Amino acid sequence: FTTEPHPGVPTDMQPQLCVMLALASGSATVRETVFENRFSHIPELAKMGAGVSVRSDDNREVVIRGTGGLPLIGADVRGSDLRASAALVLAGLAAQGTTRVEGLRHLDRGYEGLDDKLIGLGAVIRRHPM
Repeated sequence: FTTEPHPGVPTDMQPQLCVMLALASGSATVRETVFENRFSHIPELAKMGAGVSVRSDDNREVVIRGTGGLPLIGADVRGSDLRASAALVLAGLAAQGTTRVEGLRHLDRGYEGLDDKLIGLGAVIRRHPM
């Protein structure tokens, strides 16, 4: 998919959709056309075993090879912005083992009480003071 202004695929959902694609079957190409440097979550997903790679010289396109439903692997990762942090939390929920996400100040500003909401849905999340 390619991110575009409305009515296209919103750039704000691109990191979360990348997590979904990393767990799906097959491969996909994601092209970011709205903002530069919007793939900070890609190296972090790679730490979790996702088949991801930047394909273009301008860092605006990635190829994602899905795990076919196999879980990602828990890892220590860092969210660099609101959407990347949210995506990494979702990836951690889909991972086998423990995932530690640093850089949650962005997440807290944009998604108030997300951890409590996810716990309410059955997620196992613990917040540790840094």
